[in-house]
Amino acid sequence: MNVVPDTSVVIDGRVSASVEDGQFEGETISVPEAVVAELEAQANDGLDSGWDGLGELDRLAQLAEGGSIELEYIGERPTAGERGRATEGEIDALIRDLAEERGATFVTSDVVQAEVAKAKGLEVEYIAPKSRTVGTLTIEEFFDDETMSVHLKTDTIPKAKRGALGEMRYEEIADEPTDEATMDEYAREIVDGAKESKDGFIELAEPGMKIVQFRDYRIAVARPPFADGIEVTAVRPIAQTDLEEYDHADELKERLLERQRGVLISGSPGAGKSTLAQAVARYLEQHDNAVKTMEKPRDLQVGPEITQYTALGGRMDKTADALLMVRPDYTIYDEVRKTDDFEVFADMRLAGVGMIGVVHATRPIDALQRLIGRVELGMIPQVVDTVVYVDAGAIDTVYDVRTTVKVPAGLTEEDLARPVIQVTNFQTGVPEYEIYTFNRQVVTVPLTEDDDGPGARESGVDRIAKQEIEREIRSIARGYVDVQLKSQDRAVVYVDDDDISSVIGKGGGRISDVENRLGIDIDVRTHDENPHYGSSGGHSGAGAASGGGSAAGGQPSGELVQPEVTSRHVVIPVDGHHGETVEVQAGGEYLFTATVSRGGEIQVSRGSAIADELEDAIDHTEPITVVGS
Repeated sequence: MNVVPDTSVVIDGRVSASVEDGQFEGETISVPEAVVAELEAQANDGLDSGWDGLGELDRLAQLAEGGSIELEYIGERPTAGERGRATEGEIDALIRDLAEERGATFVTSDVVQAEVAKAKGLEVEYIAPKSRTVGTLTIEEFFDDETMSVHLKTDTIPKAKRGALGEMRYEEIADEPTDEATMDEYAREIVDGAKESKDGFIELAEPGMKIVQFRDYRIAVARPPFADGIEVTAVRPIAQTDLEEYDHADELKERLLERQRGVLISGSPGAGKSTLAQAVARYLEQHDNAVKTMEKPRDLQVGPEITQYTALGGRMDKTADALLMVRPDYTIYDEVRKTDDFEVFADMRLAGVGMIGVVHATRPIDALQRLIGRVELGMIPQVVDTVVYVDAGAIDTVYDVRTTVKVPAGLTEEDLARPVIQVTNFQTGVPEYEIYTFNRQVVTVPLTEDDDGPGARESGVDRIAKQEIEREIRSIARGYVDVQLKSQDRAVVYVDDDDISSVIGKGGGRISDVENRLGIDIDVRTHDENPHYGSSGGHSGAGAASGGGSAAGGQPSGELVQPEVTSRHVVIPVDGHHGETVEVQAGGEYLFTATVSRGGEIQVSRGSAIADELEDAIDHTEPITVVGS
């Protein structure tokens, strides 16, 4: 009897197994060249299926040498066009035709192939895909009750992160490095286990990288050329908590059940964000809410009542479309990072779905800052009305986010009233930040002293106010202008002697107009009256602020860029940060925050205070840098 196997049964290793159990012993195994071509292409793409199939061909060759079977290769290699149409069944058809020509038994583990072959009148041997009970993976032996993650790599000593939340230690857990053969064995066992176990699946499969979910473990397996060696990283949650175990749980529970909300759970890596998100998901589900998750990869530990969705067709916006048909009360969006993620989160929230997003942030306010530029400013409180900051496994801060119309803190004139996003500490009821638009710029102003020290206000409304005052005065004066704020409603402007009369105007009319426009009292003096004139500390104007800050010891940080000044804009090229929010600094001093366009640049309109400051910094050859938020 002649046997013609297809690609599926070769990859599964079932042909050699059938020879060894006597079913195909003594038969002629005719392997189509089309099968070899498919396996070769898969192996070249770094897919385990290709290597598994080539390993099976090697076993068949050994069986032929031992006399157990006759082995031959038949047919022609498929053309490039036929290989390109493999997903349309072109290769399968070539293999079936060879079986029909030889009157051979067609062997497959593909149920569709089997049914088509039967319909064509072929003699078919369908062998169900291999399935076995997978016990413990070898990598699980590296874990103990305090181990969150295990990190293995070729020719390095295995390490693990161990300890309580917020107190993790990254330590060696073996005495000797792991060789390549052992790493390869670990990697294959993990991938095979995920394929064969009902408790596992492959979340992501790309050349050189596979992400596996196996029971409670999320395991990333990297291989060359994507990585410079075989690497296995396995992560397992070490804590599962109930919402009642957290401080301020009662207030938070009442807030979540009051109505559907937009919540950002933020914190540093390893702080316990996902652990809290899991507790929130379970609490909401237990209180009669339909809860789903959006994760890529899926690694939240929730009960079977909560369905976990991943990216549909590789896109979370498609997942969102599907979820809107399912109509959940709340959706947990794990890892909101990129602009597309924030846009999907906002669309879902504005459609009326309660959203819980998990976001990386080093400060509570940073989570909200990441929405700026990605969501229209006035819509932010409708998208996110609650920010929860987690530190060392505990709820550190809860913010209430809402819009009000008022004169922003630091401004005085009633005609400066505008919509302001007020960020209030939920526990104390004290407003801590205001976010609003000032001269086409989004300003985040801290209302209380924080860890940033006394100069923290300088990066908010004070800096913008000084920039605006300098812009107004520089439109009148011809010489150097220095601005110093004395209070929220008073400033001193130092100009050259020759510019005093021009700036003040006849009867003080010109400076009065400036004061009325800006809502601040301005005292005009000469540079000789400035006690700090000529020192680095005295240059408080927009252009000099950057230079003065650098001279006083500010160190440029971030990525150095080379702005281009055009007739209408100052253009800052920012490669590799498309859609991200970044800080722009001059001489190590903060200038402004902006969102990088899809074209990889930031454009600032010339004539604005920010553009003036940028141009002044460029003229003074100060380093311009961007720092990721």
